[in-house]
Amino acid sequence: MAAIQKKAVQSFRRRLKRQGVVRVEVHVLKEDAVLVRGMAKALGDPERERETRALLRERFGAGKVAGLKALLAAAPLEGIDLDRMRDLGRDVDP
Repeated sequence: MAAIQKKAVQSFRRRLKRQGVVRVEVHVLKEDAVLVRGMAKALGDPERERETRALLRERFGAGKVAGLKALLAAAPLEGIDLDRMRDLGRDVDP
């Protein structure tokens, strides 16, 4: 590759990086390639990106949970009875 081409590629990659774009390489079955390309196009389309992200997050999760505290904070607790009776244990003969 000529020096001018290398410089152009580096410049292009820097621009993408500033925009928050990363390159991802995946290996899929041949019959799934069209599906993956369609998903990538939908994520890049300003009209469809919000709906596509919502569908993907709903089905595959939004990411890692920071810990138990974050997991509990994110859990839907409406309608769950969190009160319990105090158990003083059993009577023991001396």
